[in-house]
Amino acid sequence: MNPPAAGPRNTDPLTTNTLTTNTLTIDTLTIAGRPFHSRLFVGTGKYRSFQEMARCHQASGAEVVTVAVRRVNLDKSAVHSGDSLIDYIDRGKIMLLPNTAACYTAEEAIRTARLGREVGLSNWVKLEVIGDERTLFPDNQGLVEATRVLAKEGFVVLPYTNDDLVNARRLIDAGAAAVMPLGAPIGSGLGIQNLTNLRIMREMISEVPLIVDAGVGTASDAAIAMELGFDGVLMNTAIAEAEDSVTMATAMNLAVQAGRHAFLAGRMPKKLYASASSPLAGVIR
Repeated sequence: MNPPAAGPRNTDPLTTNTLTTNTLTIDTLTIAGRPFHSRLFVGTGKYRSFQEMARCHQASGAEVVTVAVRRVNLDKSAVHSGDSLIDYIDRGKIMLLPNTAACYTAEEAIRTARLGREVGLSNWVKLEVIGDERTLFPDNQGLVEATRVLAKEGFVVLPYTNDDLVNARRLIDAGAAAVMPLGAPIGSGLGIQNLTNLRIMREMISEVPLIVDAGVGTASDAAIAMELGFDGVLMNTAIAEAEDSVTMATAMNLAVQAGRHAFLAGRMPKKLYASASSPLAGVIR
């Protein structure tokens, strides 16, 4: 995106810009009519303990946490044991986003989303239809099919997809409330691998929010995603597998905020040669 001529700005029609020169208030992200102040979405897997997970959620400032439906006890009649990961999520402050992780067909993903809603998790769903077991790349055809069915059934669908503009548009046409392209393979920590594709998606799509999902490894990766103009970043492994997960959660929180502010501010033009910081005009001779 081209930088502005001067001053802070917001070119994203999906958000309300509250950034001014006198405050660091983050502008609001709205998905399906619901506002969020934090643009960092985090997960619940791979933590050393549920207690550590809870501390990371707090440090991240996230208002949305993904939960694999397959990891939740779906038996309503079961005696509550007190050791479920759900017990360690502050649902007064955090919205659950069930996901269909490990589903390899549209039918399986649809059924899993329905189960999550039936047991009261949410009618929102991070939709995953995996097409390859080793890379965990999505099955585009299955993803579009599942999005169409679930959207018609009243789900707020946030599909995890590849960095493909054409498929993103198909998902939007199918009823996706947001599109979540990968930055790199799930859990790889490689960071943003295809800046060009993501830039194209950001410039060509304004109907729904775009959230980078998968591949983030450290805070600079999150900042880059936000500087590209993406509306949010979703991550799990980068925090859970850090040597100090709570400190990394804090870093990710700050990185997402910094990247967003940098995008709104508009970076200076890149130049091949030097340009003096102190102008010569008006100097004493």
